[in-house]
Amino acid sequence: MQKETEIKLRASRETLLALREHPLLKKRNKSGWSRHELFNQYYDTAERDLAQARVALRLRRDGEQFIQTLKSRGQSVAGLSERNEWDWYLDKAKLDIKKLGDDCWPASLAELDKKTLKPIFTTDFVREKAEIAWGRGKTKVVIEAALDLGKVKAGKQSEEICELELELRQGDPEALLELAAELAADLPLMPCDISKAERGYRLQDADGYNLQLPAPALDPTMPLDEAVVALGWQLLGNSQRLAEQYRFNGRWKLLGEWLQQLIELRALLGSLGQAAPRASSRDLRELLDALIQDWRPRVEAGQDDEGVRKAAPAQFAEELGQTRWGLLSLKASLWLLQRSWTEGRNARGDRQGAAELGKWLLHLLAEEAKALQLPRYQQQPEDLAEQSPRMERLLVWLHLARSVLELPEVDRLYGELAKLHELARQPIDEQALEMRVEQAHLVWTLKAWKQLEK
Repeated sequence: MQKETEIKLRASRETLLALREHPLLKKRNKSGWSRHELFNQYYDTAERDLAQARVALRLRRDGEQFIQTLKSRGQSVAGLSERNEWDWYLDKAKLDIKKLGDDCWPASLAELDKKTLKPIFTTDFVREKAEIAWGRGKTKVVIEAALDLGKVKAGKQSEEICELELELRQGDPEALLELAAELAADLPLMPCDISKAERGYRLQDADGYNLQLPAPALDPTMPLDEAVVALGWQLLGNSQRLAEQYRFNGRWKLLGEWLQQLIELRALLGSLGQAAPRASSRDLRELLDALIQDWRPRVEAGQDDEGVRKAAPAQFAEELGQTRWGLLSLKASLWLLQRSWTEGRNARGDRQGAAELGKWLLHLLAEEAKALQLPRYQQQPEDLAEQSPRMERLLVWLHLARSVLELPEVDRLYGELAKLHELARQPIDEQALEMRVEQAHLVWTLKAWKQLEK
């Protein structure tokens, strides 16, 4: 068994050609590019037991060589993934189920009759690969860069494969992200948190692709820094998977959910105070602000305008043809992996970063609730929109970390505050102003809000 650490980056055909000639890869290319035609047959049961167990089984032909591979899906965020992988070199193009022993086979599939495994889809593509190596500080980094172009086929359905795959052979995982970010600064590369196997399954079941990463287990006593890592990965990973699925099927709801992940990530960054000095997140905030500024008006307009909804997929494709979405994903991944906000912060920031989440969060919410001054906006509802960023900072924590809060009716507080925030974003007319006044009063009278304002 070996552990595979890699990152997949969706690209266009033009970008694949440009990557071969990119100065950074040319400078570090130690082997030259070699061409391989890879024919891959994936196997599962009729009930898709392997997919449910998060493993993929394939038989690959590379020239005259046949390779049987079993992969288990591990942690995967923003395209950076770690998986366990078992390879067996075979003499012929026939699955050898005897190789699938207890040392690799999932315990959850112990009772499965392996004779029921059958071909389900193929991923056939041409791979051009090269060994990319350089010195990073005192350590050597070796990465296999692969330019893949081909198709996933499931029955009569198919989808193009067009991606850059970077696999770590030697060095730290950070080096993968650093190289990817440097390339993405020049070329449109979209971190792609979906494997070739997942694409095959998605062709058979469009709704089978999981759009939400599991919620992290938060504890009131965990340090704030640990919560930032957990929540940051969740929001970033969700945004990446939603972007991938919207690109695939153009369903309007997914675009709004993608935008919401960006809004929450921006609110998270803006809520951390001295625990994350502003200079440490400036690049991320600027990229997020630009994306939100462009896409929020479109999403809001599209709620009542079918023409806007129909135009959005083409506009999103144009977005993916630029560099900023991929660059944001990669820079945010590096920021989280390196814990960049902890570098160079002062002693007070260190204390805040080490503070227990439950206590820090209550203090933050109390400060934000008092600063919101809801009675004022019951008198001046026309000015409520100016408090949208503050409400977003409250909402992101009430949404993602409500389990650690000792407040009465937290779910109700989140729901009613979300309604107030939505009203604050709507155009002003007499009815809207009246609704703002009523909703601001309702939030102000909630038990949880009263406790925060004490």
